[in-house]
Amino acid sequence: MITRRRLLKSGAAGGLVLSAGGLAAPALAQGTTVRIGYVSPQTGPLAGFAEADAFTIEMFNRVAAEQGLNVEVLVRDSQSNPNRAADVAQELIIDDEIHLMLVASTPETTNPVSTVCESEGIPTISTKAPWQPWFIGQQGNPGAPDSWRPFDYTFHYFWGLEDVIAVFTNMWDQLDTNKQVGGLFPNDADGNAWGDPNVGVAPGFAQAGYTTVDPGRYQNLTDDFSAQINAFRQANCEIVTGVVIPPDFTTFRNQAIQQGFEPKAITVAKAILFPQSVETLGEAGHNLSSEVWWSANHPFTSSLTGQGCGELAAAFTEATGRPWTQPIGFVHSLFEMAADVIKRADDPTDPDLMAETIAATDLQTIVGRVAWNGEGVPPFAAQNVCKTPLVGGQWRRQDDGAFDLVVVDNKTAPDIPTQGVMEPLA
Repeated sequence: MITRRRLLKSGAAGGLVLSAGGLAAPALAQGTTVRIGYVSPQTGPLAGFAEADAFTIEMFNRVAAEQGLNVEVLVRDSQSNPNRAADVAQELIIDDEIHLMLVASTPETTNPVSTVCESEGIPTISTKAPWQPWFIGQQGNPGAPDSWRPFDYTFHYFWGLEDVIAVFTNMWDQLDTNKQVGGLFPNDADGNAWGDPNVGVAPGFAQAGYTTVDPGRYQNLTDDFSAQINAFRQANCEIVTGVVIPPDFTTFRNQAIQQGFEPKAITVAKAILFPQSVETLGEAGHNLSSEVWWSANHPFTSSLTGQGCGELAAAFTEATGRPWTQPIGFVHSLFEMAADVIKRADDPTDPDLMAETIAATDLQTIVGRVAWNGEGVPPFAAQNVCKTPLVGGQWRRQDDGAFDLVVVDNKTAPDIPTQGVMEPLA
């Protein structure tokens, strides 16, 4: 099979790229532009993950010009659809002849894009999806660990299910509950990974003393959660967890209240990462809890702009008039990664050299250290996965109806300070 990678290896490279410090990177042919593809869910039910995209790309283009980076960012919308994500990735590779792919936001986007890029030999950096759904979900036989193989061109950084298990149970341990947990797991890549009875969250919860009640998979964008609510009520679940898209969680929360089901804690991933998702719930959003991958309170600094997390969050609010949101940090870090590997690569237009350069990364970013050194990752995924820190937080409703995300657990990442303690829903 003649892939674009093999064709590129026979072509010439060129252009001059300068680093932020003014040191010249290896010379390329005059005028050559490094083309960066970027795919994210800018529309559809996952659009909240892409809220900071335009702000970040505008910043990157400005800083790249200031630093002499000869780059072009080509943005594509996955429309929250895996098939669309694969299609636009293919278009970026074949029609636009990109040299580097960046992709973000849930396995529905990261996996199809990464799979296409691996097949075509395009160096890719991915984030904002737990590493197990990303790595295992792309294997030919996810159910056969002996068959799992590393990737040559695709690299991912984020946290894993082991981290969310620790963060969730650490938060729940602060409350007095019966340790019965109801699980909301949809029939998608995230839901199937989280809900897997052998390698999902339930075994980890059990080790911490919590029993998981799993009523089975449901389809995304469902309009009736009565079956799940009844199952949780019958099992006397005082905790609800899961990995839910925002519109589905709004439906579940409203129906649970209508049907008189009020657990002591609702701690869900994905659905309540964004202020607007919580604000739509009004008072019912108070003290909902979730994982926190990034916040204005995190103690990290951008390698690209020198901003701290608080400064970046404030800049987003000033530019958009909207409150900061967790994806700001990770989208920003993707473009930190792009700048860093382009500066370090002997030839940013050579896919094999770019893949080697990505693999050798060791960078302090706005989301913490990114280095594919195998730290904290099982050997089978160590070549392609880097873990970033995770803490737990709760949404606190203010007198004006706005919400603040307060970090209430940091046992897994003590360098990220807490701002309060876990409180029950009612």
